[in-house]
Amino acid sequence: MAGRYEISDNGWALIEDIVSPPQRTGRPRRDDRQVLNGIFWILCSGAKWRDLPERYGPWKTVYDRFRHWRDDGTFEAILARLQLRLREDGLMDLDTWMIDSTSIRATRAASGGGKKGGHEEPVDHALGRSRGGLTTKIHMVCDRHGWPLTFTLSPGQDSDTRHFIPAMEHVHLPGNRGRPRKRCRYIVADKGYDSDPLRRYCDRHRMKPIIARRKMKRKPRPGAPRGFDKSRYRERNIIERCFGWIKELRRVCTRYDKLASSFKAMVCLACIDRCLRANFSDRT
Repeated sequence: MAGRYEISDNGWALIEDIVSPPQRTGRPRRDDRQVLNGIFWILCSGAKWRDLPERYGPWKTVYDRFRHWRDDGTFEAILARLQLRLREDGLMDLDTWMIDSTSIRATRAASGGGKKGGHEEPVDHALGRSRGGLTTKIHMVCDRHGWPLTFTLSPGQDSDTRHFIPAMEHVHLPGNRGRPRKRCRYIVADKGYDSDPLRRYCDRHRMKPIIARRKMKRKPRPGAPRGFDKSRYRERNIIERCFGWIKELRRVCTRYDKLASSFKAMVCLACIDRCLRANFSDRT
């Protein structure tokens, strides 16, 4: 039985080939499972890297491994493997997806990243000023059962409609055959996404938008009514619960990282944690 914050034996067996490929040359490295458990401890506890318990090894080793896995796409590969497992087991809904955003309060220490992070790091580090102060927004797409499919980051003051299309274009669900799944039949969102360009985007890709109309907007033209599925719209609370699950992890509910890439890796780890808890009963 794995300890608290630690990955189970079944979970490790599923992702071991991604995290810990065979090492043929060089000095033996510290156990990858032990290091990954240390990263999960940081994710769940919200502690500083220097406060990492000694049982996970030197904090600098764990932090360097986190940065390496962050930059080479290891965390995204793990999440894709778990999503494939969910899809194979018939636990993922491919017809109805939901999209929403949540604001994450950033600490004062999260600012001051400067020009660090390389050419892929956004200039603003996905930090912005809003009514909540210094914040970052997570734009999440999940399925009807609350499994996270993908997400993007933006400064806290950005509107939701601006990031609808980038988030939907970021979905690539792997499958054993054919191309990755990128579209759904129904996309559910709240009034914040009520926009004619977004509705046209959904029509172009044969997705039915289940988005409530804003009260201040004009009614649609006669002769072009849009069916509104109230029963599906009532299920929109699922994505709110998805946000609640990942924000139980303290490194996600508050942003401490200066770089958007580091915070994105933490959110990805939170999605991995969610999928692991669903797939394996011995995850504590």
